[in-house]
Amino acid sequence: MYKCKYPNLFSPIVLAGTLFRNRIFAAPTGVFYADPAHRPINETMSYYERKAKGGAGSVCVGDAMVDSEHGVHGAYAMLMEDKGLMPALNRLASQINRHGAVATLEMFHAGSASSVSYHDGNEIYGPQDERVEGALGQAPVLVKALTRTYMDRIVKQHVDGALKAKYCGFGMVTLHAAHGFLMHQFMSPTLNHRTDEYGGSFENRMRFPLEIVRAVKSAVGPDYPIELRISGSEVYEGGYGIDYGCKIAKAFDGIVDLIHVSAGSHEDARVFTVTHPSMFLEDGVNVRYAAEIKKVVKLSKVATVGALSDPEMLEEIIASGKADIVELARGIICDPDLPNKAREGLEDEIIRCMRCFTCFSSLLVHGQIVCALNPEISDESEQKYARLPAKKKKVLIAGGGIAGMEAAVTCAKRGHEVILCEKTNRLGGVLLCEQNVPFKKHLQEYIDLMTRRVYKENIDVRLNTEVTKDLAKRISPDAIIAALGSKPVVPEIPGIGRKNVIDAVDIYSDPDKARKKVAVMGGGLVGTELAIYLAGLGRDVTIIEMLPRLNAGDNILHGQAIGIELDRLGVKLALSTKVVEINEKGVLAQDISGMKLFEADTVVNALGLCPRRAEADTLRFLAPIFHQIGDCLDTKNIYEATRTAHQIALDIGER
Repeated sequence: MYKCKYPNLFSPIVLAGTLFRNRIFAAPTGVFYADPAHRPINETMSYYERKAKGGAGSVCVGDAMVDSEHGVHGAYAMLMEDKGLMPALNRLASQINRHGAVATLEMFHAGSASSVSYHDGNEIYGPQDERVEGALGQAPVLVKALTRTYMDRIVKQHVDGALKAKYCGFGMVTLHAAHGFLMHQFMSPTLNHRTDEYGGSFENRMRFPLEIVRAVKSAVGPDYPIELRISGSEVYEGGYGIDYGCKIAKAFDGIVDLIHVSAGSHEDARVFTVTHPSMFLEDGVNVRYAAEIKKVVKLSKVATVGALSDPEMLEEIIASGKADIVELARGIICDPDLPNKAREGLEDEIIRCMRCFTCFSSLLVHGQIVCALNPEISDESEQKYARLPAKKKKVLIAGGGIAGMEAAVTCAKRGHEVILCEKTNRLGGVLLCEQNVPFKKHLQEYIDLMTRRVYKENIDVRLNTEVTKDLAKRISPDAIIAALGSKPVVPEIPGIGRKNVIDAVDIYSDPDKARKKVAVMGGGLVGTELAIYLAGLGRDVTIIEMLPRLNAGDNILHGQAIGIELDRLGVKLALSTKVVEINEKGVLAQDISGMKLFEADTVVNALGLCPRRAEADTLRFLAPIFHQIGDCLDTKNIYEATRTAHQIALDIGER
C-alpha cells in the first residue's frame, strides 16, 4: 500500500475558501517573453504552465505593474491598465488552472524603484522627494513625493488590477510589499522619511499600505484569497530587523490570507544574494524569518521562500510549524516536476537547484530565464508537444561528463542504441574534482543524479575506455558525439613547471596540496571559487588577475556573490597585474607601480581551460553523423553543455 513520505507537505490548505492541493507554491517570477505591448506570448505561458503540470499547488505570475505610466520596474512586465491585456491574461490563467494548480498574479507599484518609467521620461514617485541611485550603474533617479491625490489613484489601480485578475481566472492575487518597492518604501523606517500622517511613526508608515490592502480585499470579497509579500528583515546594515518585520506582519494579520515572508531590499544591491540566496549560503537560510513571524501571526497563514529544494526540509518546515506553505522559485525552475516527484516518492530523481544564478543573470543580460541544469527551461513551448518517433540509430558517445551524460540519457529515451565511453573509472568528468566543496554540494547531487539516470536507461556504459579509431571501427556507429571536455591552459611563464605550481583541478581534488600561503593565478570562475574554498579552509589566499576586474562572464549575479565571499573571507586581490615569473618564493608580477613579489608556498594555475578539439577531430569522420559538444567545442558553462547536448540528442534520428 502506498504511503506518502511527506504527508504535511502534500496536505491541502484552504485560503479564503479556495483549496490548494499541496503546500508547495511556485513563487513569483516575472514575464520575460512579451509582445511590444508587454502582453505575455505563448513561450511565457508555456513556462508557467510547465510548473503547474509539475504539481505545484499554486503558480504565481510575477511582475504585473498596476501603474503603466509611473510605476514600472521590469522591462517585460505586464501592464494591468492595458485594456487589451485580458485575452492573454485569460489564456495564461487557464493554462495554469487546467493542470490543477491555482493561478496567482503578483501585482505591485515599484515607487522610487520604477526605473523603466523614469527612463521612459515619466515622473516617478515615492514617500518623499529624493535622488536615488540608478539600477545597474545607470544615472541617479529623481523621485517626487506622493500626494494624497496620487495615493488615491494608486489604491484604485491596485483594486482595478485585482478585479481584472479575478475576472480573468486567477484564483489569488499577491500584493508585493517587499524588496524595496512602493509599499515597502512606506513601511520601512529606513526608506520613509515623511513627517506627515504617512511617516514618523509605525502607525503612520503603515497607513498607506493598509489602505491599499483593505481596499483590494473589500473589492474582491472575503471568498477570494490575498497573499501579501513582505520582507521579514531588510538584512542590510541600518535596515530594519525581524522584530520590526513581526510588527508589519501583525498589522496585516487577518486582513490578508497569506503572509509571504521574504527578506531584503533593493536599497542595498549586495542584499540580492540574500533575498535570492547564493550557493555560499545554507539551504533554507531565510526560513528563520518566517518562523519568527509565524509565532506572532494568529489569523493569516505564513509562507517562507529562499534556497529550498529538498523535500525532507520542506516537510520539516511544515511539520514543525515554521511556516504553513513553502514557496520555490529557482527550485521549481530547475525541476518543475519537483512536487510530483516528491509526492510519488521519487525524490532521488529531483534535479536540485545549485543556486548558480544562471537563470537570473541570463534574464538581466539576455532577457530570458534559462537553467544550467534543466535544458527544458525557455523551451517549454516546443517541448510540450510530442515529437515524431526517432529513427533508431547506434550512437557512440565519447566522454562521460555533464554533456556526455545528458546526451546519453536523451538519446536512450528517444529509443537509440547508446554506447557511452568514459576514459576514467567514473562518470562525471572534470567537475568531480569539486565533490568535497561545501558550496558545490548541489552540483555533486546533480552529477550523482545523472549517473543514476544513465544506469537506469538501457545504455552500454564502458568505463576506463577511450574512444579510438579502432574502437569506433569495431562498434560501427551511425553517430558519434564527442564530449571530451577540456584541459588546463599552461602559458609560457618562466617557472610554470616548478613543483610549487599546481593546477586548480588538482588542488580541488586534494586541497591538502595547498600549503598555508597560496597565490591563485587567474580571476575567472575557477580561480575565484577555488580561492573561496581554500580561504574557508584557513589558507591565506591572493588572486592575481591581469584584467582590472574579476571575470564571472555573463553570470553577473554569481560574480556579485563571489565578491561578497572574497571580501568576507579576506581574500586579497591583485588586479591589473601580470604574472612575469614563478620562483621558489612565489610569483613575480607587474602592475602599474612596477614589479612585485607575491610570496606564496603554493602557486595555483587557474588561467583557464582549452577545448580538446584536436582529440575530437580524430573522431570526426568515423561515423556518418558527428557532433561535438560541451567543453571540447568551447569552454563555456554547464548551461551551454546541457542545452546543446540535449538538443543535439533530440535531433539525431529526426530524418
